[in-house]
Amino acid sequence: MNAASFSSLSADHQRLQALVGAWRGEEEVADTQWADSGAATSEVVAEPQFGGLFVVQRYRQRRDGTISFGSHAVFGFDQQAKIVTMHQFDSMGFVPVSPATGTWGGDELVLERSSPRGAARVTYVFDNADAYRMRLHFKPAGSDSWQDMVSGVYRRVSPSSINDF
Repeated sequence: MNAASFSSLSADHQRLQALVGAWRGEEEVADTQWADSGAATSEVVAEPQFGGLFVVQRYRQRRDGTISFGSHAVFGFDQQAKIVTMHQFDSMGFVPVSPATGTWGGDELVLERSSPRGAARVTYVFDNADAYRMRLHFKPAGSDSWQDMVSGVYRRVSPSSINDF
């Protein structure tokens, strides 16, 4: 998709294009009920869909040479509610009750989602066009404390997708 195609998008839809590309990440996984602590690497591929109205992201995490976690997410912008949405499905198999929602604050996108298990908050901080940081926190149901889950630094390896992902 060329830059001229994006010019017809709203400014809020254009902001989602920061996610587009192929990325490699170095991550630190916290000790949780779902995973042991340790280092991980990841591959992220995000592509614009429907003229850039949505961004579809595929994520794959590796630990000890094997795929330890995967997800597919669809990012959009709800113009009526004026919020970013993220519908995510992952290899843990939990069916999301609702999408994560959030807003931009400068170069930072914060999204939160609640479920019967608790709340999840993911923060993306775009350092520049070729690097971003992500941090995922979880707050168990009935708790007031956010727990670290995963944090990482991601660097662009291609402005578009990697076909063999």
